[in-house]
Amino acid sequence: MRYLVALEQHRHFGRAASACHITQPALSNALRALEAELDVAIVRRGRSYEGLTPEGERVLASANRLLREQELLRQDLHSGIGAPRGTLIVGVVPTAIPVAARFASQLQARYRGVKPVVRSLSSPEIETGLESLSLDIGLGYTERGGKFTAVPQYEEQYFLLRRAAVGAGAPLRLGAVLGWREAAAMPLCLLTPEMHNRSIVDAAFRQAGVEVTPAIETNSIVTAVLSVLDGEVCSVLPGALMSLVRGRTGLEALPLREPEVRTPIGFMVAAGARPSRALEAALTLAQDGAWLRHAALQGGLMTA
Repeated sequence: MRYLVALEQHRHFGRAASACHITQPALSNALRALEAELDVAIVRRGRSYEGLTPEGERVLASANRLLREQELLRQDLHSGIGAPRGTLIVGVVPTAIPVAARFASQLQARYRGVKPVVRSLSSPEIETGLESLSLDIGLGYTERGGKFTAVPQYEEQYFLLRRAAVGAGAPLRLGAVLGWREAAAMPLCLLTPEMHNRSIVDAAFRQAGVEVTPAIETNSIVTAVLSVLDGEVCSVLPGALMSLVRGRTGLEALPLREPEVRTPIGFMVAAGARPSRALEAALTLAQDGAWLRHAALQGGLMTA
């Protein structure tokens, strides 16, 4: 069951085997044995991994439930009062990675027995993971997650990141307010259309009465930032990502207005699911606004 979950997560036999610390033949043989035991085909096989059969999807759902119950039991057995122990799987939208990193660090510092595992995922992947119980908690756009229990954290604000016209040796600075219409006239590196952040950015440009054709598109936050550092393009990024370039020189971040866009970001958990000890600890920290204020002071959030 664990091998099956790993295969669906990595979508590659070799990477799944490596994650499970076994050889690829051993993983394949175990899955064939599971198929023989259940007398159904679980994996659609070709020259490479092609997904699961409909029966395999049902087995995967059961596997996720079984593994979650096993983890809940393990955490209950090994946790003490005020001393939770166990793994916490966190799914995070790419634009909130710096915030998630600080959250994971503070969680681990407060509860030494908790091991956060942070995964950068798209909004649909986070929603699917919460529904299937393969994720414990998600950090992302709460406006999308009506079927989940949300713990609001902050509002995402947007900036145009560009090379500074003056002060090439100065650190990142906050520039003057810029309209979305003016930003549209610049060569831009934007996230690819399947990213929820891109839909927010496109909606803001439309509200300003313009359509944008990016000079560069990417599904990587790192690429978006590096394209500004090493090229002649600008990028529209949320304030939480400004911490990635805080130590860089010759850059400025211009708050975008007209329209003013603020998107709620928060933690999400599956409604009605029994929380693990690690998840209880994470929710306790998430509901404590002090951790987020600390993150903002350390440059995790940038507000106008």
